Parts: sequence; C-alpha cells; structure tokens
Amino acid sequence: MPDHRHLDASRRRCVSSKVIWHSPSQSPASLCVVLIDCGMKKNILRSLNLRGCDVTVVPWNTTSGVICTLNPDGIMISNGPGDPTDVPETIETVRALRGKYPIFGICLGHQILSLAYGARTYKLKFGHRGGNHPVRDLATSRIEITSQNHSYAVDAESLAQTELTVTHVNILDNTIEGVKREEDRAFSVQYHPESSPGPQDSAYLFDRFIELMQSAKKEVPHA
Repeated sequence: MPDHRHLDASRRRCVSSKVIWHSPSQSPASLCVVLIDCGMKKNILRSLNLRGCDVTVVPWNTTSGVICTLNPDGIMISNGPGDPTDVPETIETVRALRGKYPIFGICLGHQILSLAYGARTYKLKFGHRGGNHPVRDLATSRIEITSQNHSYAVDAESLAQTELTVTHVNILDNTIEGVKREEDRAFSVQYHPESSPGPQDSAYLFDRFIELMQSAKKEVPHA
C-alpha cells in the first residue's frame, strides 16, 4: 500500500510555486501581502490585487525568516490538497509568524493555522464538496452559502486547549468552518470566499483582512 504521507508531500511540491514571485496590485497599492502557496487558486491573487495589495507568492516550505525579510503587512495561507499534518514546515512557519502580522487562512490554510495554535485535525468520512454548503457566522447569525472542497476538518474539542475561538460552523454537520485569534489579528475559514465561479457571500472576508492589515500598520509600522 502506498504511503499517503509521501504522496501528499509529492503532491504539495507539484502544486506549489517553486520560486518566490510577485503579483502587483491592479490599483494604487497600499499593502504588501505574502501568500504562502500550498496549491492556491488564482482568484485569491485577484481578490487581493483588486483590493490594492501587492502580493509576493512564496513556496509552501518558505521559512518564517525569509518571509520576515519581505516586510509584509499581512500573511495569507492558501488552499491546497492533502492532509495538513503532512506539511510540518508550513505549520512551523505560521507558528513563528503568529502575532507578528495579520494572518488569513483559506481551506488548507485554515487547518494549518489551527494546527499552528495547537488544535488537531481529522479526516472526514466523505469530505465536503460543492458550492452549496450553508455556514453560520456565529457573530451575526448570518447564513452564508459557501464553496467547499476538502477532506479534513479541525477537531472542535481540541480548540478548547488553544487560544482560538470558533467563528463559523457548518449547518449540515456542525463541523468547524472558521476560527480566529483576535489579539493576533489571525483568522481563517474552511471554505472558499474566492470561489470563481461560485457563491460570493463570503467575499467580505478579504475586506476584513484588509482592515486588519491597515489597523496593524497604523499601530506598529514595520521597519
């Protein structure tokens, strides 16, 4: 039987960028984002560029030290395939960066952020697929129709041992769909706010990320 860890590591190398590269803003840029590419969807780039962000894309195994030299205003952790526990390098990078910069994780990025704070993940029996998953925002009770494509989820009980709080829950099976650490300006969602084509109910999350970066930049300008 093939070793799934070897397969997932190989898959990550195939879908991630091999080098650091730049995607400039499509409007006057005011913010710089480092996007950790674990197999990103290009509409994440577009969503950031359209909001005035210059984006530097880095490979999945880029160290925190290298990322800090890029002097970002915020960090994005992308979606990607496979088991999140098979990318310990990325988890360690995010663990080292938490609290230093605003962080936004999507799908696999959500799982990686949760693991970096000490939570656990598990494999779903069937996975979540498709563009019609209802998710509740616990702060507003608003229901978002979301696009999802993943096989793993964050273990709810394990979050009690972390500094994270739950922000979003799947209405169909009560799985965790979002977490945050407000003091660190870090948050993540399991679904795809950048889905294209797909529901756009959650595009506001990119605006939230922008606001966090602007707020952090005013308080503690990076050297």
